[in-house]
Amino acid sequence: MHSVHNLSVESMINRNLGFFASDMGGEKVLLSIDSGKYYNLGEIGGQIWDLIESKCSVNNLIETLTTEFAIEQDQCEVQVLEFLESLYKEGLIEIHEI
Repeated sequence: MHSVHNLSVESMINRNLGFFASDMGGEKVLLSIDSGKYYNLGEIGGQIWDLIESKCSVNNLIETLTTEFAIEQDQCEVQVLEFLESLYKEGLIEIHEI
């Protein structure tokens, strides 16, 4: 597990290599090639996984999600930052400061 990182809306993120992703019943499921551990990201988490295939800012990710879903910017920001922090702790994403 990775230690907590200083994540903000200005951070740039991308997913780490080494995971096999599959869509199962509308939800994204990942398998770590190294550890064999499974992760169920759910439907929206799977969409976030798809959006961070290449490096993007957390702010752009939040803007995309608030456009697609009926959610307030502030609420989306809190939920996305929490979700990304959990992905980081599990080693699924990289965080790059500007």
